[in-house]
Amino acid sequence: MPATDVKISVPGNHLMVALLGERDELLRLVEAAFPGVAIHVRGNEISVTGSDAAQVGRFFEEQVLLLERGHPVDLASVGRTIDMVKADERPSEVLTAEVLKAGKGRSVRPKTSGQRRYVDAIAENVITFGIGPAGTGKSWLAVAMAVQALQAKQVSRIILTRPAVEAGERLGFLPGDLMAKVDPYLRPLWDALFDMVEPEGAARLLERGTVEVAPLAFMRGRTLNGAFIILDEAQNTTPEQMKMFLTRIGFGSKAVITGDVTQVDVADGRSGLLNLEPVLSGIDGLSFVQLTNKDVVRHRIVQDIVEAYDRAGPLEQPRRNGR
Repeated sequence: MPATDVKISVPGNHLMVALLGERDELLRLVEAAFPGVAIHVRGNEISVTGSDAAQVGRFFEEQVLLLERGHPVDLASVGRTIDMVKADERPSEVLTAEVLKAGKGRSVRPKTSGQRRYVDAIAENVITFGIGPAGTGKSWLAVAMAVQALQAKQVSRIILTRPAVEAGERLGFLPGDLMAKVDPYLRPLWDALFDMVEPEGAARLLERGTVEVAPLAFMRGRTLNGAFIILDEAQNTTPEQMKMFLTRIGFGSKAVITGDVTQVDVADGRSGLLNLEPVLSGIDGLSFVQLTNKDVVRHRIVQDIVEAYDRAGPLEQPRRNGR
């Protein structure tokens, strides 16, 4: 591509400092992402020359919009913004969509374009499947959407459920009654709920039964009306359990099913989530959203680990006793 020149005028010194980062660390990240350009800063003007100058110009314009709207900018968010600009997406539209005003005044927002598609699908459909690797915010955003629907009186209760599948441990050896045994499996959903609602408020919701957290086995035989239902770790359901769950959904309800098909712990690998999309495709009000390693929003090393496993493909299990 021919070289082009782009100039961006940044309104205000305070924005300039946030745009470039301490000791220009954010500027260096942009230069590394677009090696075919030269970036020069003079006062409040940024000049870009090179084959990708137009893309870099759009990146800086988007960053200015994000900063003007109070969006925090750091190394991780700049990396995600770069990915979106390269994919011809608008970070200022993706990252500023507020899902929920959580406890202590924090805003819950999608952090990637995949996450934005996910929350939009949940809002628009009765049943949404969110499928992707660890760290993509599948459960966290689903709980945020559930709390938002409850606050807006779109539903009268929230039901959080997971299959209690042994991942290398035996439930029977854990101390306590059934609920004590399955509590470790439900803990991630508890944690997400307490992230969205102050602990006192969450306790009141649980005491009133407005929020119910239960293992999947407790769903059998029920009809769930007026509820926002989240089935987490759905890759560990059997096909029979998945069908049972999907047929529990009643009038005025919404369901989100999350899972990672690369982490199946169910016996014999008979996962109710695997190969389900071709079976259910075409049903009105039902959507599948595929999240990828580009949507990982945990520590950068998590994205690197996910990518390494993707490159390696299925891992062989070691044989024991010569078998």
